[in-house]
Amino acid sequence: MSVQQSPSEGGAGAEAQVVEFRLGEDVCAIDIDQVDSIVEVKKVTRIPRTPDSIEGVMDLRGETTAIIDPKEFLSVSADDGGDSVLVLDRPDDKQRIGIRVDEVLDVVSYAPDQVDDSDDLENLDTRGIREKVARGIIRKPNGDGLDLVVWVDVDRMINSLN
Repeated sequence: MSVQQSPSEGGAGAEAQVVEFRLGEDVCAIDIDQVDSIVEVKKVTRIPRTPDSIEGVMDLRGETTAIIDPKEFLSVSADDGGDSVLVLDRPDDKQRIGIRVDEVLDVVSYAPDQVDDSDDLENLDTRGIREKVARGIIRKPNGDGLDLVVWVDVDRMINSLN
């Protein structure tokens, strides 16, 4: 989690900073610290005999970048892939990795009391989510109530590919 001191809290608490994105009709998020850049999808080349969750590879500034489809992990209805790729900041990986999303929405900070971590997921209706890749659920005020945002654990998602 990206931890920032909130000026209003005087250093007493930590906020989660995330990049929110849309997958189908669902809103998800990942830690902002895990995102290196956001790019438009170029031509993606499918690699034979790879899991469905690996969409293929694309050339990104002269580097081969593996493109992951997070919809496979989150049981999101599959429609045509989105136009954006969140390129991950993972210096220990052998090659660059990107996550294909339908739309990048915003960079947002949330207070700790707005986040239910993965230990609390068993109490929520999350049948469509593979718990091993959900870091938690963020409760986002929307004026009429709350929207729930799935906070994706990128490390768990990538490690499950191995």
